[in-house]
Amino acid sequence: MSLNHAQKRAVAHREGPCMVLAGPGSGKTLTIAKRIEYLITKYRVRPEEILVITFTKYAAKEMKERFCSLHGCGNTAVTFGTFHGIYYGILKWAYGLNQSNLLSDEEKYILIREAATKLSWEELKGAGEEKEYLQELAAEIGNIKNNCRDIRTYESQKYGTERFRELYRNYERMKQELRKIDFEDMLIKCRALFLHRPDILKKWQEKFQYILVDEFQDINQAQYDVVRMLAAPQNNLFVVGDDDQSVYGFRGAKPGIMMQFQKDYPQADRILLDINYRSSGHIVNGALRVIGNNKMRFDKAICSSREAGDSVHIQEVQDPAEEAEYVADQIKIAAQKGIPYSEMAVLYRTVADARAVSEALSKQQIPFTMKERIQNLYDHFIAADLLSYLHLAQKDWKRAYFLQVANKPNRYLGRDSMEGEPVTYESMRNFYCDKDWMMDRIDQWEWDMKMIRDKTPYAAVQYIRKNIGYEEYLKEYAASRQLSFEELKLVLEEIHSQAKAYRTAQEWFAHIEEYRETLRRLQMRENQRKPDGVAMMTMHGAKGLEFEQVFLIHANEGCTPYKKAKTAEEIEEERRLFYVAMTRAKQKLIISYAKEKNGKDLSPSRFAEELLFV
Repeated sequence: MSLNHAQKRAVAHREGPCMVLAGPGSGKTLTIAKRIEYLITKYRVRPEEILVITFTKYAAKEMKERFCSLHGCGNTAVTFGTFHGIYYGILKWAYGLNQSNLLSDEEKYILIREAATKLSWEELKGAGEEKEYLQELAAEIGNIKNNCRDIRTYESQKYGTERFRELYRNYERMKQELRKIDFEDMLIKCRALFLHRPDILKKWQEKFQYILVDEFQDINQAQYDVVRMLAAPQNNLFVVGDDDQSVYGFRGAKPGIMMQFQKDYPQADRILLDINYRSSGHIVNGALRVIGNNKMRFDKAICSSREAGDSVHIQEVQDPAEEAEYVADQIKIAAQKGIPYSEMAVLYRTVADARAVSEALSKQQIPFTMKERIQNLYDHFIAADLLSYLHLAQKDWKRAYFLQVANKPNRYLGRDSMEGEPVTYESMRNFYCDKDWMMDRIDQWEWDMKMIRDKTPYAAVQYIRKNIGYEEYLKEYAASRQLSFEELKLVLEEIHSQAKAYRTAQEWFAHIEEYRETLRRLQMRENQRKPDGVAMMTMHGAKGLEFEQVFLIHANEGCTPYKKAKTAEEIEEERRLFYVAMTRAKQKLIISYAKEKNGKDLSPSRFAEELLFV
């Protein structure tokens, strides 16, 4: 592939700092690979003096393979690696660290749980939510390090300042006692090493004379500080990125660092790779129309090398169920036109948004793959409760079903009243024969089960929610464990909505088992290198990928932008994420939004409206 004018300029850049703004599909990997080759063949730079840094092992491997294929070499002395890999290598050399010193994610969560337990954090007592809560705590701890913040002055908005500081100190103390370092320590400890040992820094500066950084928009403060120190004093720092694709704010990345680069290196060359070789003209123009509403960005005039193609299609649907059927039908139509399933993708903001479409594809036997593991809705404890009630109504009197819901709401029934298999209402009455008030509760439970026996699943769940009092129980459960009742209610409403599609409990049970089997098969082949179905993934997971046809679902306020995004900076990151999702499409892009969900009105995403109205 021949280089365009902007790519040639970037490749031929000789010395000093340079920032290449590389939009989606602009050939940045080729440009970086050719740049390395140019340094070696034209400027006679020794390969061992070149360091190429990116963010994932896969990207580093791909970059190395691309360079070797261009350069015609089986191997090379050029160093390719990730930020964490390179910085860990430096720490390993300086301190003699090894694998035993690295803290795994699971070990990290155990230490954080222990640190929180010492402080009597009630939030950790919620059923089913603990791991997610620990992940959020770990993310905030990580961001303090990624942003080079001082815990003594850090104020936690979410967990309370003093309490969070104590948790942080406990976690760090336990980690030190075990002689372990976590993922973020690789960055801040390398930064501290260079700041306090200029002699060691000088050795590494002399080793790496030319530094190239890929995906520069994803860099955080700690990574930036270290790479700047490494590049000094020659400052042969060549960075490639797109501020419009900076979508990892939760890891400390922010587009402001790209702006800061210009201030730190005012003499730096700035080159725009302004041709998109991936997407059709209409997709490129539509994406630019959306991202143009962001204030913090470099202005870019980008054009497509391809024809205008189909207009970006925006589809309004009644609800998520109709959206799922619409997407499944459109995938079938595209497949009939000869587009391979593997060239189609369904993108969404969070994994939870994938449930309805994954069920529809499963039902219509359309093969699909999932990059992120979906949490099966029917594995949630609320689903287990509702389904247990339905099983009992069908006279499936397994002890497990009785135990699951005996006290949801509280009937004051003891486990010892439900011994043996099967359990019956009569056996429970025999146990409580001397307590009339308990007999009344058992009679009412049996009556309720008779009432829902012949109802549709949807009507049965409605009865369980309101007449039996399950929704009120959930409210009390949430309050006692300091959980969000609204979030639990959303799960309840989603399960209730799914029940609409089935006439009988048995039909619903059969679907749930089929769906569970589909997810199990997906899990078994998740490591398969060549996907053989429609790709389903989050917008974050789709970054760097491309497909002939893309479906962008749930384009509603609260989904995208995500409901937790409140500040102007957070909304801008959400818009960048939407831009990333749009620009995965090569030929056809379909965006859909629902008018309602669980009986509540929804609004289309402001990003979809920006696409429609200039």
